[in-house]
Amino acid sequence: MARLPYPDPAAAPEKARALYEALPVKLNLFRMLLQAPDAMRGHLTLGNAILARQKLDPRIRELTILRVAALSPSEYERTQHVPIAKACGATDAEIAAVAKGDFASLDPRAALALRFTDACVRDVRVPDALFEEARVAFPPQEIVELTFTIGYYMMTARLLETLGVDLEPPAEGMASQYGLKTR
Repeated sequence: MARLPYPDPAAAPEKARALYEALPVKLNLFRMLLQAPDAMRGHLTLGNAILARQKLDPRIRELTILRVAALSPSEYERTQHVPIAKACGATDAEIAAVAKGDFASLDPRAALALRFTDACVRDVRVPDALFEEARVAFPPQEIVELTFTIGYYMMTARLLETLGVDLEPPAEGMASQYGLKTR
């Protein structure tokens, strides 16, 4: 149960209401963001950049998001992103491995990204040796994008869990409705 009330979108400030109304799916998270209308725009803009415009492989992006959800933990984040991960080519076995933190069965780049994720979440600063592995395997832009993805979804998990945003079923067709990069 939400720890704060969900604002009525019709009573939100004009700019926040317009942002909310333009969303193809009205998730509880987005309704809760109406509590902070000035921050809402930035949250949605960064989320859209991560989900729709990065060069980072979308499958790796989604496995990273699922790993952040497992470490945080955030059932809401996991619930919404499992279907997106599948739309990006992740298998049920990969999704289960990510949840358990067992990356041995994953391809080397995905496993490396997830080890990077674990280190970033747990230690904040990724150790030099692991960072060097990532630098060899990923171009600089993708390392920055991976780090942005980790940080954004850590923040989102903390919003969801601290505010008690109510879990809802996964949004149908979220990847296509939001124009998310899946391939």
